[in-house]
Formats: sequence, C-alpha cells, structure tokens
Amino acid sequence: MDDIIIKELEDKENVPYDLLLLADPSKEIVNEYCNRGSCYIACIDNEIVGVYVLIKTRPLTLEIVNIAVDERYQGRGIGKKLIFDAINRARKEGIKTLEIGTGNSSLYQLALYQKCGFRINGVDKDFFKKHYKEKIIENGIECVDMIRLSIDL
Repeated sequence: MDDIIIKELEDKENVPYDLLLLADPSKEIVNEYCNRGSCYIACIDNEIVGVYVLIKTRPLTLEIVNIAVDERYQGRGIGKKLIFDAINRARKEGIKTLEIGTGNSSLYQLALYQKCGFRINGVDKDFFKKHYKEKIIENGIECVDMIRLSIDL
C-alpha cells in the first residue's frame, strides 16, 4: 500500500464531513466535538482516506470521539493505523487513559478496538436513543447503547 501520512488538520474549514458522517450521522454533534477537539487525517497521495477526532474529557484522559475510513479503503489496516497514531499522540502528551465508544451494533469496530488493546469498561444505556433523532440500524441490529472502552497508557 502507498505511504499513509497522518497529520493534524490545521484548517477547521476543511473538516472531512463525508468521512466523519460515516461514523456519526449527526452533523450537529460532529461540529460540536470538532470544535472542542483536534482532528487528524490520514492521506494517501494527498487524498484524505481516514480521520479521527480526539478530545480531552478529564485530566490525563483523551477520547477518540470519531474514527472513520473511506469505504473504498476499508479492510487495509488504515483504521488500526489511526488508532495506534492516537495512542502514540496521547502517550507523548503524558495522557494516562485513552477512551473510545461505539454502538452495540458496531461489531467490526468492537473487534478492532479490542485487538488494539482497548477493554470494555461500561455501557451507556440508550445513548443513541437519547442523542439521535433517527433510528440507527447496523448489521441488522438497532444501535441503542454506547459500548465504552478504554486503554491505560
């Protein structure tokens, strides 16, 4: 695969909504956390193929609040590279805990995060019913609960 360059997005005007909305259908919520956090993009030959957003949630704690890979590039290890980039950035900042959450119906994501060292530490019941107007169906399962995972750094 071509070289992947992962860098912080400098101009908030160029937020890659097409990718972020793959992982989170609410543009309003995406805007809110993009404004609070830092957005990182993965590029191959100057094309954005992946993205993640990190926000500080508590002292010494960061959360990956969105991570997405262009559908044409999925299955090539880019998501794993994005996760490990976030882990490395968090470690360099002296962060002790990195968190991530995903829907109960996001089976592939749950497996990926655990393969990268994250462990399930809780369930935010009815999260998606409370925060999203539209019903979300994924893998034939209604997405209702947020599965919370974390990794100690």
